[in-house]
Amino acid sequence: MTVRRVIVVGAGVVGLSTAWFLQERGVEVAVLDRTGVAADASWGNAGWLAPALTLPLPEPSVLRYGLRSALTPSSPVYVPPTADLRLLRFLTGFARNCTPGRWRAAMAVFVQANRVALDAYDELIGGGLTEQTRTADPFLAAFASERDRQNLLDEFEQVRAAGGEVDCELLDGDTIRSLEPLLGDTVRAGVRIRGQRFIDPPRFLTALADSVRGRGGEIVEGFGTRAVRSRVGAVEVAAASGETRAADAVVLATGARLGDLAGPFGVRTIVQAGRGYSFSVRPAELPKNPIYFPAQRVACTPLHDRLRIAGMMEFRSPDAPFDPRRVQAIVDATRPLLGGIDWSALKEEWVGSRPCTPDGLPLVGATRSPRVFVAGGHGMWGVALGPLTGRLLAQAMTGTPDPLLRCFDPLR
Repeated sequence: MTVRRVIVVGAGVVGLSTAWFLQERGVEVAVLDRTGVAADASWGNAGWLAPALTLPLPEPSVLRYGLRSALTPSSPVYVPPTADLRLLRFLTGFARNCTPGRWRAAMAVFVQANRVALDAYDELIGGGLTEQTRTADPFLAAFASERDRQNLLDEFEQVRAAGGEVDCELLDGDTIRSLEPLLGDTVRAGVRIRGQRFIDPPRFLTALADSVRGRGGEIVEGFGTRAVRSRVGAVEVAAASGETRAADAVVLATGARLGDLAGPFGVRTIVQAGRGYSFSVRPAELPKNPIYFPAQRVACTPLHDRLRIAGMMEFRSPDAPFDPRRVQAIVDATRPLLGGIDWSALKEEWVGSRPCTPDGLPLVGATRSPRVFVAGGHGMWGVALGPLTGRLLAQAMTGTPDPLLRCFDPLR
């Protein structure tokens, strides 16, 4: 099948990256989104391009938290009490993958992806994007105790055992506070991680969308895709309004709502919304680099004129309302660790739905229809792996698939 025109459903980082790399291979693209560019998880995330921390979400430590912790609203991983059978099926599958053996198998896949993920960003920037990635040096992980720090060091050893690379240096409390004065006196230990980067997600996604448009692509906002129909010689995308679009192929990159459209084409893996919350503050002196609090699972990222603070993994419907208690939980966890912040002046309070799979691996590739492809299920790592996903999928749709895509088979 010759692919000359492709519709991409979803204007987040994965969808826009796929459109861009398809354009690189001479394909005409139209991107359709029910809201607009970066309207969901691609907007309010931490923006980290951090291979050292890009790990499978189902991990043994999640099980160590226990059910009681997951049902506590202030827990970093929160599961509201529910009778939702689909969510319960997802959680059962997720728990099955939180074993050391399955984590190691998934980590071996992430090692392959992490080695080339930043190259895909470099290709985007080399192609003329006006927004750059930023080197994170120092990239600091901060802890209230050396005991808390040991958990991250143990994780890094597992990453190295799987073939990954982590370049880091241990810091005492005085040293890490001298590197980042915003850190409070309760921070007693740290780790400096080298080789990481970060972006300002709203700016970067806007620049990526502008590049797709500038290269002849169409981005249609307000197109709520209701159905996808594979026809002889074409595929048709229908909106709730009745409007239809046709092309040679379609890429479904709809984040946490991926299963709604991909299910009829044989994609049976549950894609569950893992909702994250963030907000911004303006400290007296803005850090130049990210700060990570692993014990609290809170990420802090400077975005030019403000500090974004993000956290929480809330397994809930993507359509559930914003819950201010989640933001307060992040504030309560972070307040003792950061000084010089007016916690009563929060801005840009946000919730977005990360698309999570039970095994922690994305769904990228062909479905049962030769004209329908999917790209999603990245969990917390859509920004880190989005451009790589776009490059891999564009290559598969127009040439010879990379062997790595076998690990992301949507029909597994």
